[in-house]
Amino acid sequence: MTAPRTLAEFTHDELARLVREYLLAGQLMDRAGMPHLIGAYGRDEMTAIAIDEWMGASPIYTRRMQQLLGFGRGDVETIFKGMQFDIGAPPEFMDFRYRVIDANHGEFWLDHCGALMDVEPMGEDYVHAMCHTIEDPTFDATAIATNRRAQVRPIHRPPREPADRQPHCHWTVTIDDAHPELPLPEVMAPVQATRLAALELGPIGRGATDAEVADGWNDYTAPLDPDLVTERFSTAALRVLAEEVCVQQHLLVMSFGAAIERRHGTEDAVAVVDRQFTGIAGLTSQRLRDAFAAGDGSRSGTTLADVAQVLDLHPAFRPRAYVDWRVTLADDHVGLVLGDCPARHERGMETWISRLADGHDDGLAAAVEGVTPYARLERTGPSRWSVTMADEPAPDRSEVALTRFSTGATFVFIRYRGAQ
Repeated sequence: MTAPRTLAEFTHDELARLVREYLLAGQLMDRAGMPHLIGAYGRDEMTAIAIDEWMGASPIYTRRMQQLLGFGRGDVETIFKGMQFDIGAPPEFMDFRYRVIDANHGEFWLDHCGALMDVEPMGEDYVHAMCHTIEDPTFDATAIATNRRAQVRPIHRPPREPADRQPHCHWTVTIDDAHPELPLPEVMAPVQATRLAALELGPIGRGATDAEVADGWNDYTAPLDPDLVTERFSTAALRVLAEEVCVQQHLLVMSFGAAIERRHGTEDAVAVVDRQFTGIAGLTSQRLRDAFAAGDGSRSGTTLADVAQVLDLHPAFRPRAYVDWRVTLADDHVGLVLGDCPARHERGMETWISRLADGHDDGLAAAVEGVTPYARLERTGPSRWSVTMADEPAPDRSEVALTRFSTGATFVFIRYRGAQ
């Protein structure tokens, strides 16, 4: 048996592309989960769960990114740098633009908001829920991870008047000693107590060659770059950044599941988390396949090697320090093994990995079929699976079709092409 290429074998530009894809996948997780909340509980309850979800995870991963890239100074610039590496603000799809006025004042606006493009067709009530009810507390929760006296306030925001108003929204960020010191969200505590929240992936450069450290930035101590592209960072940094973005995704999943469980019980939480996993796993496989030329999805144009490579890259099964995920390639099948690892030992938290370990493998099957519908998953033992090719395509899964409703499903990154 052979194995697919590891991140250590990926080029600088491939890693830069992968980080962008992981950031977008993190944003699209909500497109996979929220429709099931709306169907079960209605718009208002979906909104309340979304607030708890983001407030429970974003302050944790915001601080992690500051520590990894060495830019935590407690000022407005620090807040903006963190947002540039936040799955809530993937580059271009959520085209945040930034202006630092001084250490305590700044503005940001969205020249394009993919989330708004997804929600506007649903009507003004949904736009108001996202751009007012959800964003007010969650923007502040992200900011106070940097400074407890930071406030994010709108200059204008949707619903758009007129309907084609640009930018889509515009906000101020102010840090003032006269502001009340906001507490860290209570819903953050159980997520902060997880093994994942304490997982160390750095330092950047450990085990890297001199060339991999020398071909770009290894931190973000330079002034804020409003046009930042992932190509600016070194190969060594990008390798760790890719894994760190996967940490963000898993933290958000745990916060999402915990928010549902607090309000509706464990049975509902695991049901929605399963459906979220299925929807995003399939769509992410499709995007990774296309981004890395791993086949075209057809029976003749996609190989088992393509399937193996996508399943190895898939963010659901990273970082490797958290998820022991082994992918091997034989002539007639792909072998998959989920080993003993920290992700299987989170206490009191439902995660994609805990569900997979318990035998609920619809999400994994969707990830397989996302590369090509001709691929088939078969469980061969506890935490072991095999993937083979079939003659007929599998039907499209409803969870994946629902997630594909997002404009992010077919979004094309373009800004990086001019990066030097």
